[in-house]
Amino acid sequence: MAISSSQILSPLHLNFYSKNKDTNKKLSFLTANPLAFNISKSTNTKNGSSIILFSYKSGSGLTAEDKRVLRERYGFDPNEYLSEAKNKRTKEGRKKGKGNEVVAEEEAKPPRTTHKLLQVLGGKAKRMKLLSPKGMDVRPMMEVVKGAAFDILQAADGSPASLRPGRWLDLYSGTGSVGIEAISRGCSEVHFVEMDPWVISNVLRPNLEWTGFLDVSVIHPVRVETFLEQADQFAGSNGPFDYISVTPPYTQVDYGTLMAQISKSAIVGEDTFIVVEYPLRTDMLDSCGCLVKIKDRRFGRTHLAIYGPKWAQKKRKSDKTLQNTA
Repeated sequence: MAISSSQILSPLHLNFYSKNKDTNKKLSFLTANPLAFNISKSTNTKNGSSIILFSYKSGSGLTAEDKRVLRERYGFDPNEYLSEAKNKRTKEGRKKGKGNEVVAEEEAKPPRTTHKLLQVLGGKAKRMKLLSPKGMDVRPMMEVVKGAAFDILQAADGSPASLRPGRWLDLYSGTGSVGIEAISRGCSEVHFVEMDPWVISNVLRPNLEWTGFLDVSVIHPVRVETFLEQADQFAGSNGPFDYISVTPPYTQVDYGTLMAQISKSAIVGEDTFIVVEYPLRTDMLDSCGCLVKIKDRRFGRTHLAIYGPKWAQKKRKSDKTLQNTA
């Protein structure tokens, strides 16, 4: 193979290796100013085949046709480099994306499944098992926390054996275990707010059917923020709820913003009780609108705050005074 020793105008950088029994020649084509290849030779070795390696810097000004002609001149397949470059750009585009569009290939997620680990703790559906999703997609309220919340509510409401008949709003309901517990203990109607269609179809609705509470339940397949903004439309004309449970995914909400939105919503009245589950190192205010905090308990990394009317707080204080003097 013959190569001219004259300068070749091109922005490419080529390394040419020629190996045979007698000689080993290395010819380096380096870019100069103006763009040109300089050829150098080195002698030393052994048999082999001829290989040309070359690369270019982006923005070199060489068109695809120029590259094809150059490859053809030195005896290579003119279309091979272009196809390789195209494949490389496609792979890089999938990883990094182009502009604001990311085309990263997502791994197929395994199918979501359920198991029966939860149960109703009290009331007419006591000990009935409830479905919950496997994994951490939905995090139900721990049973010890749920049991404590209902014990506190029943005592604060003046009915230790059960809840007074009323309407319960279960925000971020997930499995529906809190709202189902409320119906089992005496509530007459529960509204469930859950935005995940799979959870509604495969967990929440089957749990309501299994316990026989579907007829006294209303499911709202919307975001909690949307429900609070349009509370009058979703909840009807029955006024504020008697009880509200708030059990959001810890890392996905701002508790200050959420509680402020709840306090200003039409769902809260002067006699409403609100149960809030929140994580450690979260600051909760002593009031929520017209309601005051009547209890705040810790269960490991989980906290439970209960807000209620001022008369409930006074009643708890008078009960403690009677217990101390007895």
